[in-house]
Amino acid sequence: MPRLNDQVRELLQEYADLINITGGDAFRARAYEKAARAVGGHSEDVAGLDVKGLQQIPGVGKSTAEKVAEYLATGRIAALEALRAEVPSGVREMTAVPGVGPKRALALHRDLGISSVDDLAEAVRSDRLSGVAGFGERSGEKILHGIELLRRSGGRTLLDAATELAEQLVAALSAVPGCTRCAYAGSLRRMRETVGDVDVLATAADSAPLMAALTGLPYVAEVIASGPTKTSVRTTGGVQVDLRVVPEEDWGAALVYFTGSKAHNIRLRTIAVRAGLKLSEYGLFRTTAEGEGREGEDGEKEDGAKVASATEDEVYAALGLPWIAPPLREDRGEIEAALRGELPDLVQESDLRGDLHTHTDLTDGLATLEEMIDTAAARGYSYYAVTDHAPDLVMQRMTDEKMLAQRERLRRLADRHRKLRLLHGTELNIGPDGGVDWPPGFLAGFDVCVASVHSHFTADRAAQTRRLIRACENPHVHVIGHLTTRRIGRRGPIDVDLDAVFAAAARTGTAIEINSSPQRLDLRDEDVLRAKRHGVRFAIDSDAHATGQLAYPRFGIGTAQRGWLTAEDVINTWPWQRLKRFLRKDALR
Repeated sequence: MPRLNDQVRELLQEYADLINITGGDAFRARAYEKAARAVGGHSEDVAGLDVKGLQQIPGVGKSTAEKVAEYLATGRIAALEALRAEVPSGVREMTAVPGVGPKRALALHRDLGISSVDDLAEAVRSDRLSGVAGFGERSGEKILHGIELLRRSGGRTLLDAATELAEQLVAALSAVPGCTRCAYAGSLRRMRETVGDVDVLATAADSAPLMAALTGLPYVAEVIASGPTKTSVRTTGGVQVDLRVVPEEDWGAALVYFTGSKAHNIRLRTIAVRAGLKLSEYGLFRTTAEGEGREGEDGEKEDGAKVASATEDEVYAALGLPWIAPPLREDRGEIEAALRGELPDLVQESDLRGDLHTHTDLTDGLATLEEMIDTAAARGYSYYAVTDHAPDLVMQRMTDEKMLAQRERLRRLADRHRKLRLLHGTELNIGPDGGVDWPPGFLAGFDVCVASVHSHFTADRAAQTRRLIRACENPHVHVIGHLTTRRIGRRGPIDVDLDAVFAAAARTGTAIEINSSPQRLDLRDEDVLRAKRHGVRFAIDSDAHATGQLAYPRFGIGTAQRGWLTAEDVINTWPWQRLKRFLRKDALR
């Protein structure tokens, strides 16, 4: 169930989008976008706040606070409904297509009467966009790619929302009398970047109380199916939840089976067959005569002597394998590595000693420098970098004077945090030619520089590759941030020769970031695997813009694990003295 803060965030973001679509004031729209982020990132529940209390949230002004208070009191925002009436719902859906956006959606609706994503696809195929200002020769191709990207992500839930829902479900069901075990499984346990549905597994002698508890939860909107071993529901947020209850003695086999992936399970079953065994959700059995035994979920029979089922370790061991961590279970070589005794000792969130990419309210963050530092200290970090945006991102209005003043504030705050080494950094903008914001003399004053692409997303492959290689070659750039620039389900990756960039990063000693924001998770796990083969080092960063987002690295760690990374591969697991040597990139050349 979404938090009330998240519901309000979505409404404020919708209001900002509608202001843009209807040609309203851009600064006003930006103010509501910032307020949406502020409410979504606020650690306290907004339910009990009045207008005055809402205004205490940084980035929330009086007008916004009044609208939020109206929603809390009545369940509606009149101004939002008025704008909704002006814009067909399909036009707003078009803004979610990568490469369209509010202004283009408005132009398409105004000039061609296009009012839905389906209309847009048809207009591209019939070449109706060529006469609309702002749509060039390749626009149609890019829009069709964006529609495909949007449809592929349709019905899937981002990792943070799925995790929050799953943890709520496990907590609620674990409290039911008679429940002895409860955990989530499926693609969420494997830390996939998006989740189609949430699988929950529980053990109990009597399944009825658990099934009743699930269907009775306040955020369950629909019961799809209900039975003694499996119940499926849909939440108010549209997510399907499947609960399976199994006997305590079958917990391990069921957890292996329902964690997946399908390809990994097929490999396990193949190993079992070769050993004269049968693996199912009920356990690992010696094979029996045809036609005998119990039917598993896959429709096959199993019975005879049960070899293993109580724990995952037992099941894997009976197959001649060590336990394989869920993020590796994708049939990408983990079975072979396990047989050779070469499974990686995967990096853990507890290995992280610091965060090298964060923002404050000096640019587009929502919390003060002091608030971000206090939260980082509470996480037990050894070092922490503040990396606000540089001046080429004009909307952030950064200046040399502002950055130097922040550096001085940071130095003064260091006296309050003797156990936390404070690093002054910046997130630079990689220009179309690969240059960055400040001259070398100014850059030399930073402890750490993250460089990221924030513009010119449509440049061709050769240009994108050149600009990123040049950024790697800059002696003052330590980390390349969110390399492919993607936003899951909203914007596809830039077209770049990743292998060439990875080779340059390895050659120049430049770390590649795994951006832990659930909207990005950039690099993807597949690309992490490729980069590791080139000898690249990584930084797992939060890119936090609010104190609550400093917890994002749990998601980046999942991606890193799916990419087979160890703590040795990740620079912000290293002790400070070793990291310091790495950051002296220019001196090591």
